[in-house]
Amino acid sequence: MRSNPVFQIITFACIIFSCQQNKLFEHYTPIFNGWDKQEVVSYEFVAPDSLNPYNLFVNLRTSSDYKFSNLFLVVELNYPNGKVTKDTLEYLMAKPTGELLGAGFMSIKEHKLWFKGLDKSFVFSEEGTYKVHIQQSMRLLGNPKGIATLDGIIDVGFSVEPLDK
Repeated sequence: MRSNPVFQIITFACIIFSCQQNKLFEHYTPIFNGWDKQEVVSYEFVAPDSLNPYNLFVNLRTSSDYKFSNLFLVVELNYPNGKVTKDTLEYLMAKPTGELLGAGFMSIKEHKLWFKGLDKSFVFSEEGTYKVHIQQSMRLLGNPKGIATLDGIIDVGFSVEPLDK
């Protein structure tokens, strides 16, 4: 028996909205027809303060069309006074069996991927507006040009959360 897509969307929305407490910034950008390797998803946010530690996350929603066990992203953080940090990050996206990791019990999975705060508490060192840029950097083995369009990514998001105490 096939499940009703409208029911899936409503259930997914209820889960997402019920889990948004304690987030200072959270936004998503929909990705239509695959994530082009040239498409950069960007967000601007104001640092909550320069005293307390925070966790920064890249958030993804994937469908069963995502066919890889990992994901490479280039994430750039621009500070208010001109400092820029740029990281190439690899995330595990599936179990060895091929089953996608992430939260969700249907074909759509939610992935909350650490950007800053996992190994060392992240404190905003400057007051003001920060910018984050997220770009996919997937490659097939032996092909340095990269995957032109990455299928299975539905939404790309970013969130800032206070450190759990």
